[in-house]
Amino acid sequence: MHNEPLPKPVATPQVTALDKALKEIGVKTVLEHWDGHKHIDIAILDAKMFIEVDGLYHFVNAEQIEKDFKRNHFSDGDDFVTMRITNQLIDSIYLERIAEAIKTVVDKRLRK
Repeated sequence: MHNEPLPKPVATPQVTALDKALKEIGVKTVLEHWDGHKHIDIAILDAKMFIEVDGLYHFVNAEQIEKDFKRNHFSDGDDFVTMRITNQLIDSIYLERIAEAIKTVVDKRLRK
């Protein structure tokens, strides 16, 4: 287990596109946030949300799915939730709709 952050990874084009779409509609994001265990693709710290943008491998490989279950729950004690989105969805015509839906959830979580 790493207590010190690993070198900050470079955001993929899909992560960058979603981050940009979220920022354009007023969502405050942090790219490649270190949570004490791993880098999170996009963190929305005020709403306690993490977003991971993954390749298809994360959804079709049983071992990776099990690893992701563990990774997703690392920050549960801090009341963070993790959302996983495929690269294919970000590359699709739905990017803006996805960003808008995330913003709605962020706004609801901020009102709690």
